[in-house]
Amino acid sequence: MLALQGIHKSRAVAAAFTLVVLFASVSFAWAQPAKKEAPAAKEAPAAAAASAFMPEVGQSGKDVVWVPTALTLVNKMLDMAKLTPQDILYDLGSGDGRTVITAAKRGARAFGIEYNPDMVELSKHNAAKEGVAAKATFDKADIFQTDFSKATVITLFLLPELNVKLRPTILDMKPGTRVVANSFDMGDWKPDQTARVEGNCETWCTAYLWIVPAKVAGTWKLPHGDLTLTQQYQTLAGELRMRDKTLAISSGKLDGENISFSVGGVSYSGRVRGDAMDGMMAAGATRSPWSAARNK
Repeated sequence: MLALQGIHKSRAVAAAFTLVVLFASVSFAWAQPAKKEAPAAKEAPAAAAASAFMPEVGQSGKDVVWVPTALTLVNKMLDMAKLTPQDILYDLGSGDGRTVITAAKRGARAFGIEYNPDMVELSKHNAAKEGVAAKATFDKADIFQTDFSKATVITLFLLPELNVKLRPTILDMKPGTRVVANSFDMGDWKPDQTARVEGNCETWCTAYLWIVPAKVAGTWKLPHGDLTLTQQYQTLAGELRMRDKTLAISSGKLDGENISFSVGGVSYSGRVRGDAMDGMMAAGATRSPWSAARNK
């Protein structure tokens, strides 16, 4: 995970010290001599390097410095994304691999993209140690040059300007893709959900969730009129033009492919499927189906 460059010095030192102790203990355990009657095989060079490497909180990276996300927040982020074993998760700037490893432990296929090769090897070592190497994959790569289009869940701990730089790519992904970030937002793309954890998290303890919305801006043909929609991310505005009157829509919203809005006292809910959408409309206790096709 990657984070803000201006982390508070005392907390950074404390966090770094904790990591040093942790990894030093791991290195010590690996260093114990094998019993003479059963010589152990020598550790593979890559594994030995990974176990010896000890990252420092605040160390420089390509785009940001490294600060680990507290495991309590990692779990909260995955809960917010409603991660399942059917999901494919990409962690952009995966650091020591903790988010990818936690996702793999939940059964998901998880991929970490990290520019620092030492971090990549450390992550592979950690995944093997936790028994999830088959589901946790780490690549040394640039997040801005990587194809993560197959992801159903994306996790981030980047600076706001980097989130905004990634935003166009994310918005072109499949509707319903869930994006969860530690502490930093997406500019004027407001989150669908915000949560904060307490307890074993002292800094950077807020998570934001966005759900990639379907693209519905334009004019749609309904049996009783033309529906014109304007779209600002997941928020909709527009009007329904009928033969004898034009009515403004209200409460327009997208949740991935799910659409809802109200017009003329009638509430519409449904699902967008490319250039078509359909669902149910309700006027009081009366419910009936509706459908629309995009005008081209």
